[in-house]
Amino acid sequence: MDVRERGVLITGASRGLGAALAEELAGQGARLALVARGEAALDQVVRAIRARGGEAHAIAADVGAKDEVYAIAGAAAALVGEVDLVVHNASELGAVPLALLADTACEDLERVLAVNLIGPFRLTKALVGPMLLRGRGLVVHVSSDAATAAYPRWGAYGASKAAVDHVARIWAAELAGTGVRFLTVDPGEMDTAMHAAAVPDADRRSLARPEAVARALAGMIRDDAIPNGARLEAAAWGARR
Repeated sequence: MDVRERGVLITGASRGLGAALAEELAGQGARLALVARGEAALDQVVRAIRARGGEAHAIAADVGAKDEVYAIAGAAAALVGEVDLVVHNASELGAVPLALLADTACEDLERVLAVNLIGPFRLTKALVGPMLLRGRGLVVHVSSDAATAAYPRWGAYGASKAAVDHVARIWAAELAGTGVRFLTVDPGEMDTAMHAAAVPDADRRSLARPEAVARALAGMIRDDAIPNGARLEAAAWGARR
């Protein structure tokens, strides 16, 4: 998808991969509606994009809150017009230090699922109808290797991402041939605040920079030849280009 003059909605856009992807797509001419809970940090991202001549708008909201999802969709349409690209990037780890499943509070699991799975599902439902009417659209879910590998203490997060992967595949199967496509992307381990909270003793030098992953993700978005429903790894994508 060529994002020039396209309406784009990115969640979790106040830092890390979300902020880096916003910068990348703004440079390609996208009209950005950026969502995050942290209003001050989100405003800073918006100001930086505007200072470089890009178009970006802040929507301070929680994708994990049921009552806020349709307000997000409405605000995005009002700010940037037709939303042709949605990137579900917002993620919740749960309580840290990460706990074994037996020690995970049910409320913590509920919160992780609300942000990582239910919120993206609700937001997709809110936006996919207009996409179908236009016969075009791309929905990208940011996943994790924890969706495919059983890492101890990553149970809530890993289960949520595994579910996201499969929901995206089902969306793709059900809407095949409509012009609305779905992709899932494993960004790999990145040097972000979330990774630092989960693995505080990690060697940051071994982690990917969010800016590099954002460039890879932007390349995937541009490539209309990627099969609908594909699951891609940012590291592998970058290595073959």
